[in-house]
Amino acid sequence: MNLANVKIMVVEDDALMRTFTVNTLKRLGVGQIKECADGTAALKLALSFQPDLVLTDIHMQPMDGLEFVQKLRSRTEAALENIKVIFMSADSSRETLNSALPLGVVAYIVKPPRLTDLKNKIEAALSEV
Repeated sequence: MNLANVKIMVVEDDALMRTFTVNTLKRLGVGQIKECADGTAALKLALSFQPDLVLTDIHMQPMDGLEFVQKLRSRTEAALENIKVIFMSADSSRETLNSALPLGVVAYIVKPPRLTDLKNKIEAALSEV
């Protein structure tokens, strides 16, 4: 899959992990990448950027990834209806997974993401109808 026309937003509070993820996306050939440090900023950016996919951490402050996705899903703007979301977290506990999966996310990646895993998850997410 050619990712040159894909718009991805990275929501990650850890600057090093955010940079790592953005650089990995660039290596995959993703055309447009925007980044935010928390869910509050991401909600604002999502409306103007209209990403095809969001890669978001779960544990952030002041708005964590779970709340961000809940608020994103509750918006009524047509531009936000079909945004695919992949959670990325170092936390793979059953409790966290049980909180994340009902929010309509298409995948869950344990950080740090490996290049091939990230590519496969992105391609699978974007090929969903």
